[in-house]
Amino acid sequence: MSAARRPRATLARALDAFAAGLDHASWFAAVGEPLTPSERADAAGYLAGLGLAGARVAEVADWGAAGAAIRDSAWDRRWWDAVERERKLLLHAARKKHGGDPVMAALSKATQAASDRVAGRAAEAAAARGVADPGLVKAAAGAGIESAYQAALALAAGAPADHPFRLRFSLFEAGRWPLALIAGRFDVF
Repeated sequence: MSAARRPRATLARALDAFAAGLDHASWFAAVGEPLTPSERADAAGYLAGLGLAGARVAEVADWGAAGAAIRDSAWDRRWWDAVERERKLLLHAARKKHGGDPVMAALSKATQAASDRVAGRAAEAAAARGVADPGLVKAAAGAGIESAYQAALALAAGAPADHPFRLRFSLFEAGRWPLALIAGRFDVF
């Protein structure tokens, strides 16, 4: 195999393995339960990696409170800016490492795999708690899919396991839904 094709094959294998692992995530299975010390550490590491280490990690108890959190207009703009800045840096690094087309193809495949799995799991978790709000379910699924894309991007760029995007994804893998940074508080459902 030529040297140019080897990184592309490696990228494809890594993201195929990532996509296959999506079946083993506990998507939304632990929402509403108390956070474990490990989950709190992942949430704090996520915030620290984005330069927002001063925020407090807070538990959200139910789907109604989760909906209120994601609809709260007082969310911290610095959070969005930090996520976007990191996404752009990782995308540049991944394209430089593997080439633009192979990166986009691999990320699209991983994102589609997440989409195929997450929406149903969000709906199941909400229905199990008597929640029939399609907008809230769609928001939960969208957040999970976005997190899978971000984790795949971090993987494609060669980011370490403690990269903030990978830490956020680990919360979804554990059955959580990281919601929003509001007034110095990072809500996790």
